[in-house]
Amino acid sequence: MADIVNPQITDAVTQTNVKILGDAPGMAMGALFQATAQALANAAHNATTAQQNANTILQATTTQGVALLYGVDTSATAVGIAEILAAGKK
Repeated sequence: MADIVNPQITDAVTQTNVKILGDAPGMAMGALFQATAQALANAAHNATTAQQNANTILQATTTQGVALLYGVDTSATAVGIAEILAAGKK
């Protein structure tokens, strides 16, 4: 007994296969574009976060440096006074 398939079913399956094969390149490019956009967004976010962290560290370093510069004169004066006082005790 021969298997006979309705030609309408064969035609429907063929059209579905053609549609899937026709849509595949567009779907692949859409997935590629979406992945690329996500990767670029992550890179931009990481760059912003790194810049903010660097800004915090650089601000603290600058503050420490300025405090050191302002403290040099006071420190030199204190050493000079200590030497004068030590010389007076001799």
